[in-house]
Amino acid sequence: MKKILLSGGKALSGEVTVSGSKNAALPIIFSCILTNGVSEIENLPDIGDVNVALDLLRNVGAKITSNGNTTRIDTSDISYRKPDPTLVSGIRASTYLLGSCISRFGICHIMPFGGCNFSLRPIDMHLDACIALGCKLHDDIISCDRLRGGEIHFSKASVGATVNAIMLAASAEGETHISGCAVEPHIDALIDFLNSCGADIVRRGRNLYIKGKYLHGGKIRVIGDMIEAGSYLALGAMCGGRVRVKNIPDADMDSIFDSFRELGAEIIRGENSAVVEPISTGNFLSVTASPYPGFPTDLQPIFAPLMAYTSGGMITDNVWHSRFGYLDSLRSFGIRSEVKDNCATIIKSKITNGIATATDLRGGMACLITALSAKGDSEIYSADLILRGYENLEQKLSTLGADIIICDC
Repeated sequence: MKKILLSGGKALSGEVTVSGSKNAALPIIFSCILTNGVSEIENLPDIGDVNVALDLLRNVGAKITSNGNTTRIDTSDISYRKPDPTLVSGIRASTYLLGSCISRFGICHIMPFGGCNFSLRPIDMHLDACIALGCKLHDDIISCDRLRGGEIHFSKASVGATVNAIMLAASAEGETHISGCAVEPHIDALIDFLNSCGADIVRRGRNLYIKGKYLHGGKIRVIGDMIEAGSYLALGAMCGGRVRVKNIPDADMDSIFDSFRELGAEIIRGENSAVVEPISTGNFLSVTASPYPGFPTDLQPIFAPLMAYTSGGMITDNVWHSRFGYLDSLRSFGIRSEVKDNCATIIKSKITNGIATATDLRGGMACLITALSAKGDSEIYSADLILRGYENLEQKLSTLGADIIICDC
């Protein structure tokens, strides 16, 4: 177990480069199971979730090597075995074993899939997609002798279910039409990768048209992480210096930039980079987390400290209705809030140093940003959760001038 020790209240400034997107990397890694050959993936982030995903591929016999910024995944000689329960329970992206293993092996065990415990996260939509293409469910095993193309309709946008549907359809016999799909940038990244593997996938709005094909190894460079980018921009806004965030997926971040502006922050955009000028007072901000291109649910915890630091605000989450457990941890730093249903009111607060435990990945980062803005020493426990999604966190923050140590408890 890791903890973070820090001394906050110092102006942070400098440049930080965003790593590859966690949410793009994970579907790409699991989709390698569909392919027969060697795939090359550039810009994989070295984070907890990615390392677990790679271990799950090793579990079925994949050979994985890295050279510099390129990871090679050889799935020429793999075979199904029941996944390691400890690994599966470690990350939510282990749900992608459903689509990938059924496509390659015709079978997958249904297990307690992991991830941040901030809401009930059912997999009924994932299973419905499997069944729509010919799978049968028996106890804790879902299997299919032969996947056949068909119609899949999602009544609400789900990234995870869309990923599994794409992987199932990519190697199924015939054609599949998927309507109501998620359109996040990492969905397009998965499509680009699979098409490089020989797939025939076209997205038109929230509709996907897929012809099943034999898939070989492919190549892709993982896009920059917009959630990490938003996190460091929020850090710069709260911590009094001037932080330039580089390698950002600029075209994907309009809703994020709009929210900073509505808060009253000045944004300076460059070529794949941005700076949010430090703010001390701002506007009452109301944000609604919703599927892309809306404001990302993964950034609503990051904006809560900004609201408390400036003039307060309101967060409505239409993706995960119970994603407010992190507010209990933020109270350790003086941040006041009220929650009703899927809405949280953040009250302008005097932020102080404190001791807190991270409840989930993004909530933990919210605690860290808050602590860095407050004068005095702070401690954050269960920091492993934060390291699931932020590469070289201690090094990047230290480069900006933060007094921080990440160590074992």
